[in-house]
This record gives sequence, C-alpha cells and structure tokens, in this order.
Amino acid sequence: MMKDYTLHTRGGVITERNADYATVRLRIPAGVLTADQLRQIARISVKYGDGSVHLTMRQTAEIPHVNPENLAKVAKALEKNGTPIGAEQNEVVNIMACPGTERCKYANCETIDLARKIDARVFGKELPIRLRIAISGCTYMCNSPLLNDIGIIGRIRPLRIPGLCTGCGTCVEYCKQCAISLKNGISVLDEEKCVQCGVCVHSCPYHLLKSEYDHYQITVGGWRGTTPRVGRELVTVETEEEVVEVVDRIVYWVYRTAWSGRPLADQMDEIGFEKFAEGIRKEFGEKAAEA
Repeated sequence: MMKDYTLHTRGGVITERNADYATVRLRIPAGVLTADQLRQIARISVKYGDGSVHLTMRQTAEIPHVNPENLAKVAKALEKNGTPIGAEQNEVVNIMACPGTERCKYANCETIDLARKIDARVFGKELPIRLRIAISGCTYMCNSPLLNDIGIIGRIRPLRIPGLCTGCGTCVEYCKQCAISLKNGISVLDEEKCVQCGVCVHSCPYHLLKSEYDHYQITVGGWRGTTPRVGRELVTVETEEEVVEVVDRIVYWVYRTAWSGRPLADQMDEIGFEKFAEGIRKEFGEKAAEA
C-alpha cells in the first residue's frame, strides 16, 4: 500500500506553477460525497486555501493555493472528514464510476459500492506508472472505461425464449445498434451487432426478454492521451468479488512487469499481456473466457 512519505511528497499534494503554493487533491472513490462532507471541504478551502474548490475529471476535488506550512493541518482535517489526501503520481489514482443501478435507467450493474471496494483494495499502491480505473454500469460508457488503464463495464447478454415474443417491435425501436429486426412477427437478434447493452431486456413492455448472462467486462490498456488507445478485453466475470480480485491481479502484474516513463498502453505486448490474460481467463473459468 501507499508508503507513509512526508506530506510534501504525497501524490495528492501538487506543486503549483507558483511553487510557494500547493494544490491538495482528495480521495473520493466514485466522486460521491455527503452534503456535510461538501460543507467541510468548503470550510477547509476557506481556512487554508483561496476559498475555491476545483472538481477534476476523475471525480475528485482539489483545494488550490494551499500554503505548504499548513499541509499537516489540512491533511488532519481532510482525514477527519472522510476525504483524505488523494493520489496523482505513479500509483493507483481516484477510482471513477457512473451512478450505476442506483440512479441510471440504462445501468446493468451497481457501480458505486464496487468502486469503494476496489478503492479499499488497490488505491494508492505504488507502481512504475500512474494507473487509472473507471467503472461503467452499461455499454454507453459515459465515463470512457475503454480509455482507462483498467475499464469495467456492466453488460447483459439477452435471452429470447422461442414462442413468447408478441412482435410488438419495442426492442427493435430501442436498439441503437440496429441489432434487432422483426421477421415473421417475432424479434430476431443479430449476435454480431449486439453489444450486450441490455436495453432490449429493459425495454420489453411484457418482460419477455430475460438476461442469459449478467456480467462485467474488464479491459486493460486504454489511454486517452495524445494518441488515444482502446483497452483490450481481458476477461468477463459475474460477481463484484471477482472484479475486485481481477483488478488486484492486474495491479500486481503492472507492479511486477511494467516500465516507468511510458503509459501501459504503449508496453502491453512487451510485458506479456497475452500470457497474463491467458492465466486470468483460465483461473476465472471457462464461462468467463467464452462469453
């Protein structure tokens, strides 16, 4: 886990352009805060910063313009608030997640509690590179998991039971992939076009479409920098516990094999991704490997 360095060298303490000040980044898995936590962050910013709070693209917050002499007081206040100093260097940084089934009508899985579980297991672990993780509850992927070092996507493989379809065409209308058509009065799925988004299952007014396989797709090696890369599929698993375990294995693999100074996307083949993936797929079952 994260070593107990002095506050000045912690990843969440970022030297500003004016080196007399620092920006303090917070640890907020999935970007979820209570109203009381928000109020206290504001108070800390007023007392020790410039009175502003910057919301980052990784669903965390930063308190700008902090005098380094006050870092110990800021750290203590943030820890008490449940929003401790975060990470930004070569380590696992803030875990991103969409609202998931808690609020989003398109989501196929719960995401926020999963983000907290992953945070508890791997956040702040020292690595040769900075590692970004994003969780999306569906294949619309609003937070771009495929462009993160580790992406987790909730998916549903639809099941059509012969003889039950009424031919109403609702699923055809809702499918944005044009993977469903009506033939002889029943809906027919084109497997090659289907992205397993689950919209057809959710939209069926008669609840005749079911899920054959609720699962998480896990990808590795995404990158959103100057030369964006889409992450490669590693494995699909069925439970949150398996997701956390696979993520932990990926982090350890990166720790043991990756080179510093280069994004994970640029060194996947050199550090043996295919061999690593083969081992993961064998360990987590044939069903996951074939899905």
